[in-house]
Amino acid sequence: MKSTSALLFASTILLSSPVAAAGPNVVASIKPVHSLVASIMQGVGEPALIVEGAASPHTYNMKPSNAAALQAAKVVFWVGPGLEAFLDKPLDALSGDAKVVELSEAPGLEKLKFREGGAFEAHDHGHEGHEGEAGHGEEGHKHAEGEAEHDHAAAPEAAAAHDHDHAHEGHDHDHDGFDMHLWLDPQNAKAMATEIEKTLAEADPDNAAAYKANLEKLNQRLDALDKSLVETVASVKDKPFIVFHDAYQYFEHRYQVRVAGSITVSPEVLPGAERLSQIHAKIKELGATCVFAEPQFEPKLINVVIEGTPAKSGTLDPEAATLAAGPDLYFQLMENIGTSLKTCLTSAS
Repeated sequence: MKSTSALLFASTILLSSPVAAAGPNVVASIKPVHSLVASIMQGVGEPALIVEGAASPHTYNMKPSNAAALQAAKVVFWVGPGLEAFLDKPLDALSGDAKVVELSEAPGLEKLKFREGGAFEAHDHGHEGHEGEAGHGEEGHKHAEGEAEHDHAAAPEAAAAHDHDHAHEGHDHDHDGFDMHLWLDPQNAKAMATEIEKTLAEADPDNAAAYKANLEKLNQRLDALDKSLVETVASVKDKPFIVFHDAYQYFEHRYQVRVAGSITVSPEVLPGAERLSQIHAKIKELGATCVFAEPQFEPKLINVVIEGTPAKSGTLDPEAATLAAGPDLYFQLMENIGTSLKTCLTSAS
């Protein structure tokens, strides 16, 4: 009798509890994007991920399983062809009912011009306009003490994310002139999350309330993360360091950290002996205290450029190669960058 009563009670609870309808098939290109999408979809479904594990979108080759996931997708989120060039043709080939959202066009993004040149150490690191040696200064981007002050007039209007119609009709690739590592500023992550929530609510109105509630929670976490990162790097923001490739401009811009240069402009092209020699000389000249590798690329290059200098080595992971995919990944990624900078730059003092 007890077991029957228990079963009836459990059945009543299940029937009276709100149960989210199954969500649509959703695909995200890279781990940081996947993390934001997974946060919005919590309790509804789980998006598929294209670039898994330690793979890099700069050098990725599509797998048959990736193609199958794309063909089954109702919604696909990616940053854009300036980052995941390998997805451009597969997305063109999708069936007409798939919604493809290019998050680099989400409204409200702060977009910074791509810096052409591995060594951009001639920038004014007094944080007054970042005048670049090759004319790539970011006019209008002045920093206030304790907080990056963004002049949105310096960036072009971001168009709303849109259906590609899978032929990119009328769609130029001018956004290739912008640094596509947009997610490395939590305020940009908020803009991307807003576009993700809007798209999912339109594609899946049955779960619109869940998506909206999840966005509100995510925005609160992103604001807390932003405040925490300001505090994390406050004691080291004036110490120069060198990165493997120029992927950190948004983090630099937001938190006023002093990136002195990069070993290579593009991670697909490894630097030659001459370039390594130039970086080695710059480390000595600038007193750069740390040189950061990335987990996807050859770490021995870092040892070459710091040999014979007092500089320390560390690792930064802008695309979360070493982290497990999921809703918490974005926060781990950003916290790890802040902690790695503070740890290395403090130890090199």
